[in-house]
Amino acid sequence: MERYLHEFSAWIAFGITGLSTFVILGGVATLVVTSLRELVASRKIVSSHVLRLRLGRALSIALELLLAADILRTAMAPTWDEIGKLAAIVVLRTSLNFFLEREIQNEASRTTPKPS
Repeated sequence: MERYLHEFSAWIAFGITGLSTFVILGGVATLVVTSLRELVASRKIVSSHVLRLRLGRALSIALELLLAADILRTAMAPTWDEIGKLAAIVVLRTSLNFFLEREIQNEASRTTPKPS
């Protein structure tokens, strides 16, 4: 029974990793399509701030999904080596996400019109 639970959790982690890949691809595709559509329609490129916000949000979600997948992989009978690797991954991905979220907030404050 434990073996099946390990296999099931490995498949779930694999699925979550795949989902994060689709989130990143979706963010990049949205960026490209929006840029091309605006370029063709108005002959100018959309503000890079707006595009960076959209891509940044997709990357932030993907980082959270990848972190969840790593935790799930390690949750089943972890060794100290796996726990150490997970701790390093958690610190790196959480730091990346923290700074990415901060950058998103800065970009959002720049693009949001100030109330008069």
